[in-house]
Amino acid sequence: MKKGILFCIGVLAISFANGQDLTDAVRYSKDDIQGTARYRALSGAFGALGGDLSAIAINPAGSSVFTESNFTISLTNLNSKKDVLYKNGLNNASNSNLDLSQVGAAFVFRNRNTNSNWKKFTLGISYNKVDDYNSDWLAYGTNQKSIKDYFWANANGLRLDEISRFEGESYADAYSAIGSLYGDQNQQAFLGYESFILEPDTYDDSNTIYTTNIADGDFYQEYSYAATGYNGKFTINASTQYGDNLFLGMNLNTHFINYERSTHLYEENNNTGSFVNEVAFRNNLSTIGTGVSLQFGGILKIEEQLRVGLSYDTPTWYTIEEETSQAIKTRSYDDATYNTDINPRVINIYPQYKLQTPGKFTGSIAYVFGLRGLISFDYSLKDYGNTKFKPTSSSYYSYLNNRASDELAAAATYKIGGEYRIKQLSLRGGYRMEESPYKDGETVGDLNGYSLGLGYNFGNLKLDLTFDQFERKTNYQLYQVGLTDAANLDNKSSNVTLSVTFNM
Repeated sequence: MKKGILFCIGVLAISFANGQDLTDAVRYSKDDIQGTARYRALSGAFGALGGDLSAIAINPAGSSVFTESNFTISLTNLNSKKDVLYKNGLNNASNSNLDLSQVGAAFVFRNRNTNSNWKKFTLGISYNKVDDYNSDWLAYGTNQKSIKDYFWANANGLRLDEISRFEGESYADAYSAIGSLYGDQNQQAFLGYESFILEPDTYDDSNTIYTTNIADGDFYQEYSYAATGYNGKFTINASTQYGDNLFLGMNLNTHFINYERSTHLYEENNNTGSFVNEVAFRNNLSTIGTGVSLQFGGILKIEEQLRVGLSYDTPTWYTIEEETSQAIKTRSYDDATYNTDINPRVINIYPQYKLQTPGKFTGSIAYVFGLRGLISFDYSLKDYGNTKFKPTSSSYYSYLNNRASDELAAAATYKIGGEYRIKQLSLRGGYRMEESPYKDGETVGDLNGYSLGLGYNFGNLKLDLTFDQFERKTNYQLYQVGLTDAANLDNKSSNVTLSVTFNM
C-alpha cells in the first residue's frame, strides 16, 4: 500500500471481511440419514414408530415406545463415488472411511402407581452424526473463461493504493494489513495485482481501472477440492407414555460443526499476447461452530395396528467462526519478470457470526401387522428460504438473507420403509426422496435413495446390518465472481452400517 490509513478505519472495515455464502447455509442446514442400522434400513421412516435410538432424532416421543432400557452403538463404512464433468473433461473420484455414526442409551422408568394414567417416563442420551463432509475430487477441462476474470471482478473500481504494497513491504505484512483495513475483496485484488495478473491503467494511487496480462483464448484448468469434517448432534431426550395410546416427548440438542476445505486451481494458456501463462491459486477454509435446537413430538395409537406421529424441529441457532488462508503462483514462458510465488502465510480470522437454519415439520403414519411386520411413511417439510445470517444489521448479511429468500426453496422429504419378521430374523427395506433446497433444482438436485437391511434378535442382544445408497447431482460453482463456471458432480453414496443393541 502506498498511503497510510488511520487504524480506526480498519476496525470499522473488518466487519465487512466476510467469506460466507448461501452454500454455507445449505451445507449446515442439511441432515443426512445417519444413525442405527435399523433406522437406516427403513430409510429413516420412523416418525410414528419409535423404539429406536435414532428414531428419537425424528420424533422425540419415540423413546417412550421402548419397553426396557437399552444401549446401541453403530459403525458405518461410508463410500462415495463421483462423476465430475467440467467443460470437455470427465473424471471419477471415490472416498471411503469408517466412522462412528451413532451411540446412545435410553433409560425406562415405569410408574409404580397403577392408578395413574402416566405409565412410564424415558430419559435418552445419544450422539448422532448429522452429515459427513469428507470429499475429494478433481475437475479438469478447457475453458474460455480464466481466473483473470475473478481477480479483475474483485479489483475493478478499487484504488491502487488499497490493493498494493508499500515500497519494501513484505507480501505477508501487506496482505494482512489490507485484510484488516479493507476486507476480503481487496485481498483478492492484491493477489491479482502483485502476481502480475492485473495491470493498472495508470500507476497513480487513485487508479481504479485495470486490465490483465492474460490474453483471451483457451485455458486448460484443473480444479481440485478436498474437504474433511462432519456435523454432529448430541441429544438429551425426555418422553412419557400417557394411557395406552399416547406418547409425548422433547429433545434438547447441541450441535457442533468441524469443516475444513482446500481448493486449488491450476490454469495454463499459450494465448498470443499473454505475459502470464500459468497460474496456481490455493484457498483454505477452516470452520468450527456450535449450536442449539429443540424438538417436540407426539405419537398416537389410533388403534392397536395404526399409529400417527407429528413432530417439530425448531431452527438451529449456530455460532460460527471461520479462518482462511491463500497463496498464488504465476509463471511466464517468455519473461521471468512475471514469475511470482506469493504465500503470505497469514490466517484471516473472520468476525464470529450467527446462522439460523430453518425449522422442520414431520408428519408420520405407520401400520403394524402384529408381530409379523410393519410399514411406515414420513413426510417432512423444511423451508430453506427461512435461513438467516445474523446480525441482520450487517448490510452483507442482509444481502445474503435476501438471496436466501429469492433462491432457496421449501423442500419436502418423503420416506417409506417396511419390516417383515420371521421369528428372530427381520428383513427390512426403504426408499426416500428429498427435494432440492434450491428453487432452480439444479444447484443441488433432488436426492433419491434406497436401503436394505437384516436384523437378528438374540434376546438381550440385537445385531442389525444395513446397506443404503443414494444419488444426488450438484453444480459446484468454482468462484462467486468472475470465474463462475460450475463443475457438474454426480454423487453416489453407498454405506454399510452395523449396530449392536444391548438391553439393560
